[in-house]
Amino acid sequence: MTSLACVTGRFQPVHAQHLELFEIALRDADHLVIAVTNPDTGTRHEEPTSAHRHLPGANPFTFFERTQLLAAAVTDRGWAARTTVVPFDLTRPRCWPEYVPLHANQLVRAYGGWEHDKAARLARAGYPVTVLDGDPATRISATDIRARLDGNGWEDLVPASVVPPLAELLLARSSAGSGRRT
Repeated sequence: MTSLACVTGRFQPVHAQHLELFEIALRDADHLVIAVTNPDTGTRHEEPTSAHRHLPGANPFTFFERTQLLAAAVTDRGWAARTTVVPFDLTRPRCWPEYVPLHANQLVRAYGGWEHDKAARLARAGYPVTVLDGDPATRISATDIRARLDGNGWEDLVPASVVPPLAELLLARSSAGSGRRT
């Protein structure tokens, strides 16, 4: 059996620190599962250790849109053949092995309570978990990126390969007058 790693996240949008975590995972694994949490509006629930993760403004992109952005990022890095993107509803742990096999090593970069809580949930479900301490001083915040998406200055905050599809997505929304999805 080949070694398998997993990184979970909302990827709203994918940014450089996500790619760093993917790279760390792929150093020790043959394949990486990128498990997209909050894949649809029905899976968003309030979490005591993360006050914003269920809110519409924190989830502007659909699962489909996030898979497109992730595909651009991993293809650019040459990792497309070594990655699989799946939905991952954190509220349904009994279903997790249907998307991510239990032998997959879960890599979690922890900055605070939410990430430690998520790591504990994954461990309780039977996954091996590796927690990497994150430095809050160097943390890239997707919240900050999302705050800039209506104007300029966001392009330097996401991987260069993500800029064209994200700009196209934002332009399509602007042209349609739909604003952000909830």
